[in-house]
Amino acid sequence: MRIRELLTTGRPSFSFEFFPPQDEAGFAQLRETLASLRELQPTYVSVTYGTGGSTRQRTIALVTSLRAQYGLEAMAHLTCAGASRAEIQTVLESLQAAGVENLLALRGDPPADQATFIPQPDGFAHASDLAAFAKQQFRFCIGGACYPERHVEAPSFEVDLQNLQRKVEAGCEYLITQLFFDNQRYFDFVARARAAGIGVPIIPGIMPITSVRQVERFTKLCGATLPEPLLSELQRVRDDHHAVLSLGVAQATAQCLELLHRGAPGIHFYTLNKSPATRTILTALRTGYPPARYPAGR
Repeated sequence: MRIRELLTTGRPSFSFEFFPPQDEAGFAQLRETLASLRELQPTYVSVTYGTGGSTRQRTIALVTSLRAQYGLEAMAHLTCAGASRAEIQTVLESLQAAGVENLLALRGDPPADQATFIPQPDGFAHASDLAAFAKQQFRFCIGGACYPERHVEAPSFEVDLQNLQRKVEAGCEYLITQLFFDNQRYFDFVARARAAGIGVPIIPGIMPITSVRQVERFTKLCGATLPEPLLSELQRVRDDHHAVLSLGVAQATAQCLELLHRGAPGIHFYTLNKSPATRTILTALRTGYPPARYPAGR
């Protein structure tokens, strides 16, 4: 089913993001995660695409198996990085032939040894170009990424918003945010987007904190900030794994509750292929606040 339709039920969507493992040990862990999270009946799940398309075939295989073996609606990530137009068309044809209906169109990050993004010959330079191509040539329901704290390469919020408008005009029917930890950043961003005429659903992306070192690395890469009170508490307990996990679950649960109560259309969890934190948070959300009580979303 197309994700845009799943977002019109009047209930919040809950979705999980996975990445294709590199080896059999990783797949074993992912299978355990899927078995655990599948019981929570997510609205959909998504599968990432490696830098430069490095996990291209594994992404296609995993998305296909999620639908066929686990009965989960799946969304495939696809990036412009490291691929020509012809190569991207081949991937899109494979996804469509496998019955995949949902696509997240992304530009992708430059390789570690490359300072700036350089498109492939006859490739696409922007996510909006990829979205437009997929919309014109195929029948996917297309989503896009957005950045409450501004994309790290955008010189200003205004330029970043103009780029987002191009994505929506190119065919993106919903948006998923980069991770953030201060809800006001999300609410301010949604207000700016609405004022600019962007009316598609904007789903907040949440990453439960399970490791201080890990969250420091991710926030540095994507430009997200940790609120000072949260950062101070994380530093205080950084060497106590269980304390960090407990704090991360509590913080993310409170964050999700406020987002939903103030009108967010759902939550997209960055799971990092692990289930305990996400399972605990979503169970708490669904136990304490039945879905019918949530706002319809915007």
